[in-house]
Amino acid sequence: MLDRVAQVTKTGEATATLRHTMVERQLRPFDVTDVPLLERFLETPREIFLPDSLASLAYSDMAISVKGASGRKRNLLPPLVLARMLQSADVRATDRVLDIGGVGYSSALLSGLADKVVALECDSGLAACAKAGLAALGCDNVQFELGPLEKGFAGGAPYDVIIVQGRVQAGLEALFEQLTPDGRLLAIVTPESRAGQQVVRFERQDGRSAGELPLFSATAPVLDGFEQAPAFNL
Repeated sequence: MLDRVAQVTKTGEATATLRHTMVERQLRPFDVTDVPLLERFLETPREIFLPDSLASLAYSDMAISVKGASGRKRNLLPPLVLARMLQSADVRATDRVLDIGGVGYSSALLSGLADKVVALECDSGLAACAKAGLAALGCDNVQFELGPLEKGFAGGAPYDVIIVQGRVQAGLEALFEQLTPDGRLLAIVTPESRAGQQVVRFERQDGRSAGELPLFSATAPVLDGFEQAPAFNL
């Protein structure tokens, strides 16, 4: 992984054509229109955050599973899903963002859109790789924290935006408490009123949850700490 960071940093624009193709064929045709966001996808190498064995898949349209030293797995969301998710978050240049379980790539994208990004991971191996990639890209406004994902990082709160890079079944309460009064949280859930998994935008107004807005269909594994508690049969 560290060898790949050095290699990509050294070659500079080696994958610029692949990133351009990803933007033109995956993102633009499917309603990703925010220009600063598209520019971040053009500028940010995804392969830095992948092991050598997966680097050739960096600009495919699929989710990519990465395993940490402890055996935990993270899915880099497909570029289209991530792009539409970030666009729906309406990230502003003055925002503080909490990015949960993103393996570094999403935090690198956000570093050029927001004022401050806190990246949170609970696996030390995944965190080390993500930090190396962020350092290689000079993402100085990204603060990396190690801890339980479902607890967020209260030390950096309040956040204008919280992005959960995976599916949640439960456990959003602590994250809602870390939002600004008008903050928004995006995650993949199964809305009670609909079937299937969807990216949902939760909003707070005047410090209270204002409900949820289903945006588009997407699937992902449940992130550590966001599992539904098992039911007990008496």
